[in-house]
Amino acid sequence: MSSPRARSLLRLRGLLRKELLQVRRDPSSILLAVVMPVVLLFLFGYGVSLDPLEVPLAVVADDSSAPARDLLARFASTPYFDVVTAATMDEASALLEGGAVDGIVRVRGDFERELLRDGRADVQLVLNGIDANRASLIRNYVTQAVAGWTTARRARGEPAAGPAVVLEPRTWFNPVNESRAYLVPGLIALIMTLTGTLLTALVIAREWERGTMEAILATPLRARELLIGKTLPYLGLGLLGLAISILGGVWLFDVPLRGSLFLLVLCSSLFLLAALGLGLAFSAGLRVQFVAAQVSVIAGFLPAFFLSGLLFDLGSVPAPIRFISHIVPARYFVDISHTLFLAGDVWSVVLPDALALAVAATVFFALARRNVGERLESP
Repeated sequence: MSSPRARSLLRLRGLLRKELLQVRRDPSSILLAVVMPVVLLFLFGYGVSLDPLEVPLAVVADDSSAPARDLLARFASTPYFDVVTAATMDEASALLEGGAVDGIVRVRGDFERELLRDGRADVQLVLNGIDANRASLIRNYVTQAVAGWTTARRARGEPAAGPAVVLEPRTWFNPVNESRAYLVPGLIALIMTLTGTLLTALVIAREWERGTMEAILATPLRARELLIGKTLPYLGLGLLGLAISILGGVWLFDVPLRGSLFLLVLCSSLFLLAALGLGLAFSAGLRVQFVAAQVSVIAGFLPAFFLSGLLFDLGSVPAPIRFISHIVPARYFVDISHTLFLAGDVWSVVLPDALALAVAATVFFALARRNVGERLESP
């Protein structure tokens, strides 16, 4: 007699064969035509802002003179910046690499001496260039703040031959300021969300609609085996999409992959499992393909598109929307993808986000397991 493990593998193999033969989609647009415009109006009208406010900016004062303090106070007095004081450039660089700030303004030690001698001095500006558009806006904000300080200095009759301060900007992570270097890594989240949430939202609901779920649950097949059999085909599709995305990004669009490829695949697998678990939870709980597909779009794809930080800066949206974004797994994966592609293995960013993805995958699969294991009822 075969062992329980062998029998389990045999049942799982049969289910996998069945799934691979009948993987298909049954899309519908009726509910989308009613609900999606409402969701889009809400997101664009209230939740989305293209004007960065309270941008986290680190300031480093190597010169403690009155002109230096006056210049740095100009940044703290504007609503565009949320100033963080760093004692050294190394401390500010760590904040920038970890995503705690979006830029660094450094006043060098010879600031006052150069200002008194030549009527102008150099100030260093370092920007996070992963999002090229945001980096350009921040550079403009800094330039305006410096220009305002120069105007005030001249109004007080203090010497200023030309611009009193000359910025020396440097852009980190994306020095050429190309938007595709920012968009391509984030698009992996959308590709895997489509593969995971939308497709798996149909697989169990399809069994209920066709009347085959009762037959499946009447067999010795276990709930965990059912979930594994429904998950593995789409996990393979998602990893195939990941491979295509990485190859296309690196070879076709010249996006650098500065971090570990293994770490990227590992974190991508965690995110894909979270997306698959969410889709299976919808499918098992709703039992109707039409409803499951529409709910997966509203609760899966749209948040991944709008509330992940891929297109819009989450730091500039209202606090309630920003709070909601913390329950969207795509937010954490987009952060990981941008970091691994453009910055490297920054563990202070990758580890917390990977942990959040692991928690999300566990919660979603537990919910799917509960829905599958419920007593048979009419949908």
